[in-house]
Amino acid sequence: MIPVCRLEDLPVGESIRIDTTPPIAVFNADGELYAIDDTCSHQDASLSEGWLEGCLVECPLHAASFDLRTGQPTCLPARRPVRTHQVTVSDGVIHVRPAVQEGTAA
Repeated sequence: MIPVCRLEDLPVGESIRIDTTPPIAVFNADGELYAIDDTCSHQDASLSEGWLEGCLVECPLHAASFDLRTGQPTCLPARRPVRTHQVTVSDGVIHVRPAVQEGTAA
C-alpha cells in the first residue's frame, strides 16, 4: 500500500498524482475515492490535470473521457482503458494498492 495524503488534504473535486512507475492519479469524486493510471491511453497526458465531473475525468489534451470506476474510455479518441487501483483510508490517510502490471509477478 502506498500512502498518498491525509483525507482532508484531497478535497471533493480534486486529484493528486503519485509519482510511481507508472504514475497513478487519485481522485475525490463527490466524496468517493478512485485511483487510475495517470497517463491517458490515447496520448501521453496527465489525467490528474484533467476535468472531473462525477465519476468521469476528461483528459486535458484531446478530451478523451474515462470512467473512474472501471477505467474504461467513454468517448474517442481514447480506445483503450486505463488500469484502476484499490483505494483505502486508514487512520485518516488515503492509501493506494497498485494493480499488478501484466507480465510482472504478484
